[in-house]
Amino acid sequence: MLAGVTAAGLLQLWVSDIPAAPMVVLPIVAYSVARWVPGPAARIVAVVGAIGATLGPARWMAGEFSYGMSLRVTILYLVVASVCLGLIVTPYAIGRRVRESGEAHRDRVVAAEERYHLLLAEREQQGRLAESRARTMIARELHDIVAHSLSVMIVQAEGGRALAAKRPEAAVAALDTIAETGRGDLQEMRRIVGVLRAEPERRPSAPYTPAPTLADIPELVHRATDRATLRILGLPPRVSPAMELTVYRVVQEALTNFLKHAGPDATASVTLAYGYRDITIEVVDNGPGPVSSPGPSGHGLRGMAERVTSMGGRLEARPLPKGGFAVLAILPINRPQGAMR
Repeated sequence: MLAGVTAAGLLQLWVSDIPAAPMVVLPIVAYSVARWVPGPAARIVAVVGAIGATLGPARWMAGEFSYGMSLRVTILYLVVASVCLGLIVTPYAIGRRVRESGEAHRDRVVAAEERYHLLLAEREQQGRLAESRARTMIARELHDIVAHSLSVMIVQAEGGRALAAKRPEAAVAALDTIAETGRGDLQEMRRIVGVLRAEPERRPSAPYTPAPTLADIPELVHRATDRATLRILGLPPRVSPAMELTVYRVVQEALTNFLKHAGPDATASVTLAYGYRDITIEVVDNGPGPVSSPGPSGHGLRGMAERVTSMGGRLEARPLPKGGFAVLAILPINRPQGAMR
């Protein structure tokens, strides 16, 4: 359109010495080029308009120039040329402004879409991380339940078989312990697996049971084996349920490893030291350790380390130089500022 108007303007400049009505299309052309032509190419309309604003008034006022270049003629020429130039430059400036506003709006829309996609990706990643943490926690709980229960049942079964001929009443007690441990842990496993399998809207409302606490540790040691002794130093402090569960699971897993790897003649010592700033758990046995036991290693130590680390503590598990294995866990107690001992 710009090329056609330019060609028509040159033709009019040659055949006519007066302004023509079709020249009203020039501001529309200037606006359209500025609005829709990208980059520096749109400046062509300003250059063509400036040339036309110079040549057009000169052609129209050719008769006036024939009588001489007076001041009145010069001023009149400049006024007419300025008006013609303004009819090109003003629509051009408006068109460029509208184009820049449209591009800025598109950039804002694109940026908003990118932020929205980033937000969706971040939410999806957070959901996957939460799901991974939940799977890890459930796997850790199942491992603690299954490993400890099976270890206790195996030890009780071996002890009951050894005592069946000499002390039948001890064998009966061992069988009762096996049955009680199996029933309790089977019920807990069914509850966890049922929650995992059922849909959220179809999950039954399972009865709530309290989580293990520090007061349940003596019963845990007693039920696990008679080859382990428990020593408690200090008074149990007030800690969060998560901290109590962590202490309980660390003792449980350490006893499980003792029953699995230490051998039938080994003994273990469990020490719980309740301090003002931390809780120290130490489980030491005199068995050969997991190195001499057949089969692949499990995930007990890693699970204990994850539990202790999540509570801000540290865990050390190592074989002793003279035989045996030691597990040491130190868990800090987060007390409110100003609390008295």
